[in-house]
Amino acid sequence: MKHYLTGSLSAVALAVTGVLNAPMAQAADYTSFGIEKDLPGTCNYAAIDAKDYSGRTLDVITHAIPVIGEPTALHAEQFAALTGAEVNVVHVPFGDLFQRIMIPFQSGQDAYDVLFYASLWIGDFNRFLAPVPEAYTASSGMSDVTDSFKGVATWNGEMVQYPMDGDRHYLKYRTDVFENEELKAKYLAETGKELEIPQTWEDYNAVAAYFSGFDWDGDGEDNYGSAEVSKRDDLMFSAFISRAAPYAKHPDVTGGFFFDLETMEPLINTPGFVRGLELFIDAQQAFPPGGTSFGLGDEIFSFGGGQTLMSYSWDDAFIQAQQEESRIRNKVAAAPLPGAKEVWNRDTGAWDSFEEPNRAPYMTWGWSSAVSEMSDDKEMAFDFLCFFSNEANTFHDLQIGRFGVNPYRDSHFDSSFWQGLGWEADVADSYVNTLSGMEESANRVYDLRVPGVGQFMSSMANGVAEAMAGQKSAQEALDDVAKEWADIVERIGEDRLRDAYANVVRLEDN
Repeated sequence: MKHYLTGSLSAVALAVTGVLNAPMAQAADYTSFGIEKDLPGTCNYAAIDAKDYSGRTLDVITHAIPVIGEPTALHAEQFAALTGAEVNVVHVPFGDLFQRIMIPFQSGQDAYDVLFYASLWIGDFNRFLAPVPEAYTASSGMSDVTDSFKGVATWNGEMVQYPMDGDRHYLKYRTDVFENEELKAKYLAETGKELEIPQTWEDYNAVAAYFSGFDWDGDGEDNYGSAEVSKRDDLMFSAFISRAAPYAKHPDVTGGFFFDLETMEPLINTPGFVRGLELFIDAQQAFPPGGTSFGLGDEIFSFGGGQTLMSYSWDDAFIQAQQEESRIRNKVAAAPLPGAKEVWNRDTGAWDSFEEPNRAPYMTWGWSSAVSEMSDDKEMAFDFLCFFSNEANTFHDLQIGRFGVNPYRDSHFDSSFWQGLGWEADVADSYVNTLSGMEESANRVYDLRVPGVGQFMSSMANGVAEAMAGQKSAQEALDDVAKEWADIVERIGEDRLRDAYANVVRLEDN
């Protein structure tokens, strides 16, 4: 056992784990590292403790604390204590992270061994990444990763990203409202409709609008219908994709969601996307004060803090609502994203009607990790990523909403695990069934993962923001986005983008 630390230490990580404040554990006892117990696995604590990387340095770049940055720092400290390595962690704000990784790549600098970043950047980064060796693709932790997130980590048939997070959008709602007999009767009397979990985005907007502007949970404060990520520079594009997906992703049409794969013609201004944007614009009437400029953090605390009836996006708002101190703990549930009863068929150029709403689960970009091809310490780097995501660490990280680590293994869909954290059975079941159901869908949508993805997403966000602000109609805004996308395709190269986009289409078309 090499229980000593070297190099740059993270005060945040040490505060979380108490590594330096607790006496070092005896053999096979790793509780002082912040875990309840070591778990079997390829890269568990005992296996990494047997490694000796004394005198060697590992350089890691990651997101700012807390999201991903905090667990990176935490597990870096643990890895250093176990192996004797010096682990230097650099935390970078999201707006700077892409360039801080890309510039050294382009200039041939061996700046970092390990990289944590947004998985949709694989289209730009893939040629600079070391393929994950067979010893790690065959590891116990990797064998449990869902097929969809193995796919996210794969480029042209080769795994070049190391899965350590699973992100998706889904519906969150307050069960204490939807199951309240008095509110149900009031809703029926005033709308003529039963109060039900929204099955379409039209339903969602109607329910959200009704439950806006009055104190429906008796806490003395007005409540509102919907918290959504609507700030242009803070992942608004992801909220828009969730809303547009069921109208634009036809289950019988293959060959591209954002582009026609054969022609690389942008589809962003086709009727399905326009319908989604029109409903996004309409939804603003149900937002809380300031809700038209909500970032992800605002959405998390608006729903997770009990201000709003519903929200959708990543796990964070749901996990926030389920924290021990939350006043709405066990008063929430998860469900699939709303769907659409009319879906645009681009093959026929017409709307198709569906008796049961078309669902298009959105597997959002999420976080990923990788090892630089230029690293001189690839084995140590992959050992660190394998340790970061080992069974004990992941189960720990899943419990902390601010860490940004969300379910990505089949074992994470075990309701009993979440019930063991104090979640009531109905809440836990709704959560794991919703997430696991997305893994089984044959009509999923994935983020655009191509070279220049930042240009495409920025253009989309600008266009959506203009429509949300009333500066342009939905059609006008997306027509302009489509023109910008066509220009970007021409600049980057149609063939290069097609080759990259084919990786996304393979995931979507199963």
